[in-house]
Amino acid sequence: MLKLFSKKAAPDVQAEAAPVQAAPDLRGAVQSIAQQASHLGRDAAEVRGLIDDSNQLNQRQTQAVQALGSQLTEVQRAQGSIAGTTTDSLKAVERARAAVAQVGSEVGGIVETLRQVAAAAGQITQIALQTRLVAFNASVEAGRAGEAGRGFAVVADAVKDLSAKVEASSKQIMSTVAELDTRVGALAREIQVREGGEQGAFHRALAEVQGGVGSISSAAQQSRAICDGLNEQMAAIDREMQRASQTLAGATTRSEAFLKVSEKLIEVVADCGIDTDDTPYIRGVQDAAGQISKLLEDALRTQSIGLADLFDENYQPMAGTNPPQHTTRFVALADRLFPQVQERMLGLSRKVVYCIAVDRNGYVATHNQQYCKPQRPGDLTWNTANSRHRRVFNDRTGLASARNQRPFLLQTYRRDMGGGNFVLMKEAAAPIVVKGKHWGGVRLAFQF
Repeated sequence: MLKLFSKKAAPDVQAEAAPVQAAPDLRGAVQSIAQQASHLGRDAAEVRGLIDDSNQLNQRQTQAVQALGSQLTEVQRAQGSIAGTTTDSLKAVERARAAVAQVGSEVGGIVETLRQVAAAAGQITQIALQTRLVAFNASVEAGRAGEAGRGFAVVADAVKDLSAKVEASSKQIMSTVAELDTRVGALAREIQVREGGEQGAFHRALAEVQGGVGSISSAAQQSRAICDGLNEQMAAIDREMQRASQTLAGATTRSEAFLKVSEKLIEVVADCGIDTDDTPYIRGVQDAAGQISKLLEDALRTQSIGLADLFDENYQPMAGTNPPQHTTRFVALADRLFPQVQERMLGLSRKVVYCIAVDRNGYVATHNQQYCKPQRPGDLTWNTANSRHRRVFNDRTGLASARNQRPFLLQTYRRDMGGGNFVLMKEAAAPIVVKGKHWGGVRLAFQF
């Protein structure tokens, strides 16, 4: 039986192979299998996409849990610091209390000493008064003695003046000591602990500080105990999420195998020589790949570009782009040559969504015109959907199509349109070969 799209067929062959004569029953069965395989591929792609979404969500949650765990650790560290500080503060309050109590005792001694000074000053005053009286009497007697007592009278007057000054000083000392006695007595009452446990204002203030620090310490201990429990719960959640990630990874692998089986079945049906719903797209993408291969070879022949520039992989970032865009040395040539093929393929069917030529790394130099709009600064959702040129699509589907060297490749996938919007697609791909060297491929995406 003649097979379409065989590996011996040249990529640029545009003529259709002669239709295979098959029994109607066989043709119907094959077409039915093709439809079932298509539905299977769509379901597999949807399941794979949902698993990917769940896996990404789980990873974000895992990162959030780990970040929260780190924050809890920092809180625990801070609580430990608070506990240490409050313990030191309580010790400092106790030392202050002891020091103040000692000062209180000393102040009591000062009060007693001041009273002794006051008593001594009183005695000095009495002595001064007596001295003044004696001096007065001496002065009277000197006056009676006449000329003979004049010198003695001078001495008596000097003694009287001196005793007056002593009396005044003694009274000033007594007044000052009395004032000090009042103030020191008040201080003593504030800082001393009197009999019966009654405390002065200073000790009551210290007690309030001590109680406040104790409350802070208790609250910190309770908070730390709560954080310890939360930390254990977070660790348990993290372990569960890690297990979920492993499970999702296994599910992704199995869904990948499931998707590959469906795609392989579609390819086998398409390659059996009987037309299916996918046949026009396979022929179309092979035709487009052949045309672009010829255009690139002509460009080399006419020296419009050199071989090294055509195969340039030095992708230069375009500043301020999000998603990131890049340029290469062959973008000008691609902008000039590719649209004539890519735009024509959009008319193959109303189901065709896009047709693009990509290099072997999935780089799209120029897209269909409707997706080559300049980016809007800060609008990631719009840019993702409308500025798809100058970008590298190296996801599973994109890289497989870019590096495929078989006559054709059929894949089913979810296309990310940005903002959490996805569209289920089928994609036919065919290789672009330039001077016997694989350059990349043409990707033709169409809806179910």
